[in-house]
Amino acid sequence: MRNLKILFSYLGAYRRDAILGVFFVTAETALELFIPVIMANIIDVGVPAGDINYMLLQGAYMLVCAACSLVLGLGYARTSARVASGLGANLREAEYRKIQTLAFGNLDNYDASSLVTRMTTDITVIQNAIGNGFRPMVRGPVTLIVGLVYALVLSRPLATVFAIILPVLAIVLGVITYRVSPLYRQLQTSMDHLNGVVQEDLTAVRAVKAYVRAEHEEAKFDAVNTELARTATKTFGNAVLNLPVFQLSMYVAALSILWIGGRMILAGELGVGSLTGFMSYVLLIMNSLMMISNVFLLLTRALASVERISRVLDEHSLIQAPDATAAVHGVADGSIEFRDVSFKYRADAAEDVLEHIDLCIEAGSTVGVLGGTGSGKSSLAQLIARLYDATEGAVLVGGRDVRDYDLATLRDAVGIVLQKNVLFTGTVRENLQWGNPQASDDELLAACRAACVDEFLDRIGGLDGYLGQGGAGVSGGQKQRLCIARTLLTHPRVLIFDDSTSAVDMATDAKIREHIAQIPNTTVIVIAQRIASVMDADRIIVLDDGRVHGVGTHEELLAGDSIYQEIYASQMEFAGDADVADGVNDPSPAGPNESIQATEGGERHA
Repeated sequence: MRNLKILFSYLGAYRRDAILGVFFVTAETALELFIPVIMANIIDVGVPAGDINYMLLQGAYMLVCAACSLVLGLGYARTSARVASGLGANLREAEYRKIQTLAFGNLDNYDASSLVTRMTTDITVIQNAIGNGFRPMVRGPVTLIVGLVYALVLSRPLATVFAIILPVLAIVLGVITYRVSPLYRQLQTSMDHLNGVVQEDLTAVRAVKAYVRAEHEEAKFDAVNTELARTATKTFGNAVLNLPVFQLSMYVAALSILWIGGRMILAGELGVGSLTGFMSYVLLIMNSLMMISNVFLLLTRALASVERISRVLDEHSLIQAPDATAAVHGVADGSIEFRDVSFKYRADAAEDVLEHIDLCIEAGSTVGVLGGTGSGKSSLAQLIARLYDATEGAVLVGGRDVRDYDLATLRDAVGIVLQKNVLFTGTVRENLQWGNPQASDDELLAACRAACVDEFLDRIGGLDGYLGQGGAGVSGGQKQRLCIARTLLTHPRVLIFDDSTSAVDMATDAKIREHIAQIPNTTVIVIAQRIASVMDADRIIVLDDGRVHGVGTHEELLAGDSIYQEIYASQMEFAGDADVADGVNDPSPAGPNESIQATEGGERHA
């Protein structure tokens, strides 16, 4: 019942059409059910009396009923199409808007493929249920009730046949619905798996080809496709069991009524026309029962889809913005403070990702964050922009708790270049204007120069160059630089680079850092794997297993922090090995910094 209420609540402006549709179907059905009564009058009254005028008059009544029924049917077709398409559009919009309001923590509970399935397949199922099931959903009960009334009027003894058949059919329908309902949920889950594999393969198609793994991916696709086919076969195989049962019931009812009615005609208790009209009602009533059965199955599947959609719509964002009147709408400066902060992504997680972090970062300073994989570097950055909320303690920006700020204000003031670089289908200009929709071409080009995008901008068509889905057509390093330029256009108080130059060569990395250092009154946090990216920072924070292991300058940490020393030694050793290898073909000496550039740059001309 709750799921039906959800559907009704999203009808919006289409409620009037839904009500009109119910009226059209009800009136159409009543008129069609009146036709057998007229037919019985013609056979029982007009034919025996030989009254042509009476028969013509009754025939005219039948034509009027048929014509009105046709007009009402056309009206229903129009309104049902509007209701189905309108409801689908409203649900898609509501779900899409809801997803935009959810926090990262909420989205972690869903696969992207599952959300796509909910917005496409599940809503299509609901639309089909409305489009194909609305008419029989109204027509079936109306036909059943009115047909039974007319049948009782024509002959009560014959109507008793339905008193035996209807309970049996109701039990059969209940059993089938009970068995099929969970299967429909399994079917949609299997669809999620299929969409997930297809989405992943299409996104990573270049990697599949590069590693010659097409056969492996085909096997994986075949597995989920077979799973979907197996589930669909089982589901619909059970769903169609109602058909033979209802057909058998129809034949039994027809034979029983013919036998009883024949004996009543011979006894003079029933007219031939009445029996003919009654048989028409038998067919109508049995068809109505069939329609009700099919509607139940349609609704069962549709309600399973509604349940999946409502789960998303009922999600409460884990990050709640403060009341508009109490929210802070300005960030005083770029100072950052962590006060005994602990954090974990899930409430039921056994261990914290960050534990008891106490840090103070001065406004306008440049801070490096270094640590191994899984040490909590990205988590630290995401708490500053309030992409997640701290589990314990408080994070302050500009002297105020991040939970006190209006979310838009905070995130405009905290520019973060995430570890996963995302570009959208469209021109370079359109992608850069995500940072500032009002930015002029001069501002866009200035940001490009600061992020060293100008080195390759002309090669990709300038600001009007077209980028494919996900930034297709540019390298990983170029994507990173475009994302940096986009973030610079927000003119933030705090600028965070979450390993955002990992695919950029050392020379370009140094240029970007030099340009960013010239931005006034901006706190810069550089999260990196390599020491060369952070060694010039005012302070460097070393994280280890979610805890602060050391804080200081490059020289201080090199002298007193064991983890920093280990990282430095390993990177210098790697650089030295590369120098030896290069020396076979290039005998010229190279200093330590040059060695690091040559080996750690990853993408020299990214």
